[in-house]
Amino acid sequence: MPTAVPMLAIFFSGSSYLFTGVVSEKLKLKRAVKKFASSPAVQELVSVSQQSDLQPLIEEHHQEIIGRKLGGRYVIVRDLASGGFGKTYIAEDTLRPGNPLCVVKRLRPASNNPKVLRLAQELFDREAKTLEKLGRHNQIPQLLAYINEDEEFYLVQEYVEGKALIDELSLGNLLGRLPERRVVEILQELLQILEFVHQQGVIHRDIKPGNIIRRYSDNKLVLIDFGAVKQLKQLVETETEAVATKLTVAIGTDGFMAPEQADGKPCFGSDIYSVGITGIQALTGISASKLKDKRDSRTAELMWKENAQVSHTLAEILDKMVCYNFAERYKSATAALEALSPLADYAQQSLLLDDVLNIQHASADVEDSVVEETRPWPETFS
Repeated sequence: MPTAVPMLAIFFSGSSYLFTGVVSEKLKLKRAVKKFASSPAVQELVSVSQQSDLQPLIEEHHQEIIGRKLGGRYVIVRDLASGGFGKTYIAEDTLRPGNPLCVVKRLRPASNNPKVLRLAQELFDREAKTLEKLGRHNQIPQLLAYINEDEEFYLVQEYVEGKALIDELSLGNLLGRLPERRVVEILQELLQILEFVHQQGVIHRDIKPGNIIRRYSDNKLVLIDFGAVKQLKQLVETETEAVATKLTVAIGTDGFMAPEQADGKPCFGSDIYSVGITGIQALTGISASKLKDKRDSRTAELMWKENAQVSHTLAEILDKMVCYNFAERYKSATAALEALSPLADYAQQSLLLDDVLNIQHASADVEDSVVEETRPWPETFS
């Protein structure tokens, strides 16, 4: 008994201390999660941690922004998507007739370090200026506003009503693969947009069917997702330290990302590579993530032609667009367009001919007539 009492006292006091310490750490963790709940990195950590008491904090954060009015004008109405280092929402512009919809991209660096926040602000301002220039193109969403509230950054852009190209490819590939002429049209339109983008000194870094919208109003392709989350790693130099600050989680999409971009050194040719992969996916029906596994072990070049019915000319163009070595690709989107031009001209003439044939069939009341969507290319292109 004389020794048991002190031992029990030590045990309970130690347990109490440990319990208090655990509770204290838990409270600190909850406060940290709540503060940085907008960060996808924090959200993923909470998800994989399987701590059920932290998940409500993430859900609460998502609900808090719904209904918020940004800049006294843009009211958030629903989630749209998440990725990279931010989240995207649909909002209403309350200062325009009919409250038209717009897209709001939210960026919150996962750090309260003043240097990081200052750098984020600089990158945000720079990206907003870039988006202002890019929005002059009819097939790139316009920048409507950029807002900094409570150390969180918001880009407000034009909402494009349409269907993502990824859905179009999926639909086409259920019936087979997209016809070569359709693929040529897609490539030509994307390269024309890319030509303008590169003239502004901008590399998109994430061209893929999910970031290409076919606009309902005119059936044109629109290239989206030029958000600030596509910035590369930045280095903040001070007198006493060099703080490497990674402001992005993703700077590209696996399968569509060129080899040099995966090494953190994107160039204009990296975007050309992504467009080429999009064309090959459309022709073969094989996803980009699986295409990357079809590399020749000796040359490292993609082996895809056995999975497609494609003319020699287009195959050569695509091969050059997706060369492993960026120095062997087209030097510019303009150069790729020039190579594609004869095929694009012929494809356009073919479509006009199809329209004429369709009208003739309709006027003749021919039932169940089907005009062949692809005919042999001229011998010049074979």
